Amino acid sequence: MQPPMICGEAELDELLSRPTPEVVEALSSIDGDVVVLGAAGKMGPTLARMTHRAFAAAGSRRAVIAVARFSNAAVRARLDGIGIRTIACDLLSREAVARLPDAAAVIFMVGAKFGTTGGEARTWATNGYAAALAAERYAGTPVVVFSTGNVYPLVAVDGGGADEATAPAPVGEYAQSALARERIFEFFSREHGTPAVIYRLNYAVELRYGVLLDVAQRVFAGDPVDLRMGYLNCIWQGDANAAALRSLSLVRSPPLILNVTGAENVSVRWLAGRFAELLRREPVYCGDPQPTALLSNAALARQLLGAPAVDLQTAIAWVAHWVKIGGPTLAKPTHFETRDGRF
Repeated sequence: MQPPMICGEAELDELLSRPTPEVVEALSSIDGDVVVLGAAGKMGPTLARMTHRAFAAAGSRRAVIAVARFSNAAVRARLDGIGIRTIACDLLSREAVARLPDAAAVIFMVGAKFGTTGGEARTWATNGYAAALAAERYAGTPVVVFSTGNVYPLVAVDGGGADEATAPAPVGEYAQSALARERIFEFFSREHGTPAVIYRLNYAVELRYGVLLDVAQRVFAGDPVDLRMGYLNCIWQGDANAAALRSLSLVRSPPLILNVTGAENVSVRWLAGRFAELLRREPVYCGDPQPTALLSNAALARQLLGAPAVDLQTAIAWVAHWVKIGGPTLAKPTHFETRDGRF
């Protein structure tokens, strides 16, 4: 049951990591441990915790192994504290990756987006070379590869969004390197029969981070909301976690490509207006809406996995309340309004 409002991080993390019966069922068929690579990012800790909780609910003795650099020791401590095995690893080191434990399934969440401009070489190494090392180490092991809708071109706002048949046309080096990550896993899948899902996500949202928070904070502060990227997609992070874990039952070779996001193409102007109502502010706008936007069509995911449990209006209400009570954030704007691919 969903709470009417969320008032603290412990409650939020519990909700984001709560496994659905479908997740428990999907993981009950995994005959071994699940390794989550890149488990310390924005989504990794709650996805690892959801995996851990699903195994427990299924009565399984299998474990989730969370792997990352863990530059933030507190993230590792929280995972250790609930019984998740953690491994600190430089995922750009061939020797370190070679020493990682075997797995029955892998969730690959390694990626770099922000700081791309001026750090292009490291972005390509993180999104490409790290993918090659992991794909080599876990050749033949089922894998869900986190990717992004940024690999698609900007599409007409009235056209229904890019679907899995839309040819990639990434704008900017971040998106180009994300497509490189996909192609590397596709290569290893074809060469070694590695069953995989390419999981193209945009945008996962929660209360401390995401496009909804970005718009809400601007409205609350009286700052202009940029309308140049006039429409967006989003999905509650708990639903995105659940879809990723359930995607382990969809892996195949060559990989299945799966767009994951909400059903709505959300008008940014409408979104700002809705937050203005909830936050009792007057919205301020800048920029002119363009006829194209970064939009994905996730009809296939809804067909295979069903609709997200948390609807857009609920997520908006939760975010507005969080902003009003001064809830903590990650202080990492998404830059969703960016149209030139420079992050």
